[in-house]
Amino acid sequence: MSAPRRPDPGCLLNVKVVPGARRDEVAGWLGSGDEARLKVRVSAPPEGGRANAAVCALVAGALGLDASRVSVVRGASSPQKTLRVEGADLADVRARLEARLEAHEG
Repeated sequence: MSAPRRPDPGCLLNVKVVPGARRDEVAGWLGSGDEARLKVRVSAPPEGGRANAAVCALVAGALGLDASRVSVVRGASSPQKTLRVEGADLADVRARLEARLEAHEG
């Protein structure tokens, strides 16, 4: 008999959020390597969790995931946040985001 499967913990993604922007967008990376943060801009104001919800929806959409699979786990009231992305490892998340950024540049 095999051991029970644990739920997929996913990965953690560090982001810098700019709320109240003109449009929602994944703007690019700040820094490099393990210390890199994804910069995202959202039009939602930083009130009542609206910007956090917009960030989760934006990042999930960029990754082709349902919004419920991305959540804020650290920094709910700060522009520096840590998101949990369920069902994907960090290398996959970074590769998908890089591909999206390159597609928008060209």
